[in-house]
Amino acid sequence: MFTLNIICLKSKMCAAVYVLSTVTGYVLTSALLLKCPNLLHRKKRETFVSKHISHRGGAGENLENTMTAFKHAVDVGTDMLELDCHLTKDEQVVVSHDGDLQRTCGINTNISDVTYAELPPYLCRLGVTFQRECFCEGGEDKRIPLLRDVFDAFPNTPVNIDIKVNNDTLIKKVSELIVKYDREHLTVWGNASNQIVKKCYKENPHIPVLFSLPRVLQLLGLFYTGLLPFVPIKEQFLEIPMPSIITKLQDPSRLTRGQRFIAWLADTLLMRKALFDHLTARGIQVYIWVLNDEDDFQRAFDLGATGVMTDFPTKLKDFMDRNSLSKAE
Repeated sequence: MFTLNIICLKSKMCAAVYVLSTVTGYVLTSALLLKCPNLLHRKKRETFVSKHISHRGGAGENLENTMTAFKHAVDVGTDMLELDCHLTKDEQVVVSHDGDLQRTCGINTNISDVTYAELPPYLCRLGVTFQRECFCEGGEDKRIPLLRDVFDAFPNTPVNIDIKVNNDTLIKKVSELIVKYDREHLTVWGNASNQIVKKCYKENPHIPVLFSLPRVLQLLGLFYTGLLPFVPIKEQFLEIPMPSIITKLQDPSRLTRGQRFIAWLADTLLMRKALFDHLTARGIQVYIWVLNDEDDFQRAFDLGATGVMTDFPTKLKDFMDRNSLSKAE
């Protein structure tokens, strides 16, 4: 009996040593590959790198998603234009954030229900979504542009396209325009919806895609379990918010304790320099949106973000110039 107990004890000790050595080996290997991912993965080819990204063309300086906004941002020296696409009744791809025209044009109808010729002009004054109590007064340009207008005007400027609705025709037509204008190497597209991103990738796998929201959550799960360094990634761009900016978008005194906790937790989980460094080492660019204050610009670049998306392209450009953050090459 005594001998049997000794044998059992030795077996348990051997099992414990085996588990401990396996876990230790896994942790060390994961840590090594997190720091040096190119030991396992070939770095993705980057056809462009964007530090300065103009959200809706710079919605705080010109009416959002207008040709005037895009031209101003390009003149300032932006590396990338971010915009949104919808489809009209006559299947024209237009650049607009909202699917309905109430907020931007004051008319209670959907873009998909009218032809391009019937689209009304923008209102003279639009709120800036990511800047509390801020409005942009428009000039003469209040026209909702076609996507092809943007491609025609800025043939060498990278464009970030948010496919706003799950519409196969919209996805197909955007892809056709990208191919027609030879922009597969200058465009990234996608949406928070995983279904839309999958359709984009299936339609044209040569156009880089963004992480969808479910894929961002999966990415975080892989990162915090140490599995990320072992897993291949098809996306080339991670585009995420900085959750802490919620206190700048809403009156902090009106936020509940639960809302503040969720914002803090999301910020703690998302804003990780080790994660950003790992992704950029694998050729995956990290964009943080939508930042409009210099302290947030600084924090994003300190964390290792590839680029910052802003409503105020002039403010971001001035900040980058003062801090020797040269234009991306």
